[in-house]
Amino acid sequence: MRVSHDVGAVSASDRPRPRLLFWSVPLILAGLTTYLLGVLLAVPRWAFLDAPHLRAINEKVVWYSGVPMFFGLMLALIDFFVLLPAKRHARGVMNEPFAADVKVTVTLTAWNDEASIDAAVRDFVAHPRVARVVVVDNNSRDKTAEVARAAGATVVIEERAGYGRCVTRCLEEGARYDDTPLVVLCEGDCTFRALDLDKLLAYAPHASVVNGTRIVEQLREYNTQLSTFMYYGNFAVGKLLEIKHLGRGTFTDVGTTYKLMRREAIARLLTVTDPKVNLEFNAHFLDRALGSGERLVECPITFYPRIGESKGGNVNNSRALKVGLKMIWGLYTDWRWSAE
Repeated sequence: MRVSHDVGAVSASDRPRPRLLFWSVPLILAGLTTYLLGVLLAVPRWAFLDAPHLRAINEKVVWYSGVPMFFGLMLALIDFFVLLPAKRHARGVMNEPFAADVKVTVTLTAWNDEASIDAAVRDFVAHPRVARVVVVDNNSRDKTAEVARAAGATVVIEERAGYGRCVTRCLEEGARYDDTPLVVLCEGDCTFRALDLDKLLAYAPHASVVNGTRIVEQLREYNTQLSTFMYYGNFAVGKLLEIKHLGRGTFTDVGTTYKLMRREAIARLLTVTDPKVNLEFNAHFLDRALGSGERLVECPITFYPRIGESKGGNVNNSRALKVGLKMIWGLYTDWRWSAE
């Protein structure tokens, strides 16, 4: 039986509800930080033989640390036990199947990926469900465009620098083809494989956006650029996104480019996303999609070592931390100050 849902319409159940749990997180963290500060203040207090003025300061810090934690806990409890049932059960299961032989347009981001783009393009071109591969070259300095074209891709040059601009151009180009109702976004560095298209397609009836997740340990090669720090940091930001949109899904990965989308969803999302957001664009995209009422589902995908030099947020832990903090800042400020 086919259950139809209009993923383009934002119903009353899809409209934003109070995000109490989301705002409880900084309150609880502030309280815990203050409490730890109070614990550390005990060291100089003991060093000065328990001086009365230091003891008074120490006690106040520990005492007042409970204030933000208390209010944060109250907000969390209200969201969990009062608001969450309505948030979860207001939406039914989406089931909009496609034809068994449906074709997809694959778009690949690329920037100085001469070493990997040939293998990436040929991998997707060989997949029976792929109608075409479009490579968006973000003004590379090497022969990425020439190699991609020789491998069988349609090449488009995006001269404006930035990951967000490159991804946005991929979405625009992919949505141009009306013979493919689905568009796949991926990268040209061989970190992802065309074989996972079958997994993404299996989830397509249930969402307007199927987001790949690298969270499954057994599906990740050991020596990828995703360090342990990045892995758990990405998971943490994914959970923060889930908390912000509580009841709308389970999310574990905000940094994966590999996605499958319906063409009509792309048209809607291009009106609410900002291409000036750079390396944080994937988190921005998912946040905007959820905030607009789109149906998102995660799908476990395989993850491999990239061919060539890493140039994104996974260059090192320091850069990953900066990108992760900007993602968090964007989630809390609604991306008002995150565009570069």
